[in-house]
Amino acid sequence: MPDSASPTPAATQPTLFIPHGGGPCFFMDWSLMGEPANTWDKTAEWLKNLASTLPERPKAIVVISGHWEESVFTVATSAAPEMIYDYYGFPKHTYELQYPAPGSAALANRIVELLTGAGIAAKTDATRGFDHGVFIPFLLAFPDASIPVVPLSLKKNLDPAEHLAAGKALKALRDEGVLIVGSGMSYHNMHAFRTPSATAPSKAFDDYLTSSLSQEEKAVRMDALSQWSQGPAARNAHPREEHLLPLMIAAGAGDDDKGERIFSDVVMQATVSAFRFG
Repeated sequence: MPDSASPTPAATQPTLFIPHGGGPCFFMDWSLMGEPANTWDKTAEWLKNLASTLPERPKAIVVISGHWEESVFTVATSAAPEMIYDYYGFPKHTYELQYPAPGSAALANRIVELLTGAGIAAKTDATRGFDHGVFIPFLLAFPDASIPVVPLSLKKNLDPAEHLAAGKALKALRDEGVLIVGSGMSYHNMHAFRTPSATAPSKAFDDYLTSSLSQEEKAVRMDALSQWSQGPAARNAHPREEHLLPLMIAAGAGDDDKGERIFSDVVMQATVSAFRFG
């Protein structure tokens, strides 16, 4: 039996890829944008219940947003990250939203250690705050804002294999009680949203992702993700792939765990989904 004074080992956390929606979509009347008022309600309700599906409360969260790119993987070290309101033309009150979760320099340095130990260049940024790919979904998923949150950037070259490798390097964090969250969109064609030209392509690509991630053999899953642009309607789904690449880090950290689709909805005539590993 373990010593009663010993800390309880952390439960192994899964890794997640979640949709962060469009701008401050969960905090406004979407009919102002010409859509039904309930456009994002299903996604919002799912995010509100997300924490209850975890094995235990995470000790910290590493989040990879589709809205932060650097020349090398970069980790935020700010103890009190500020909000980055990187959306435009929305109601005034959405620029007053706050998510006062603390950062963690210790975790940020641990991430750099893991990445560089795997031969992957990495650095820190003391000023980076929370962009809307972080604070908008987290206001619903972890509303008390008490869990330390550390943002990790994408690498500007958007190479899927490099992002899979970065995720794999971070796998050990899961056993330390750290939740790894990729925050993006499984479909992100801004010109096709709200039109019928999004409907069939988004479903075809979503089905491809779902089938690929659920394959038993890791090599098959990783190859499909590395070659994602060869999938059906791939470039319709992602003319530029910055909103898909957070999935690669989540899948890489998932490593031996196959993925499953844990949420799906049709929003603005496009299929949008979330995935979990482990």
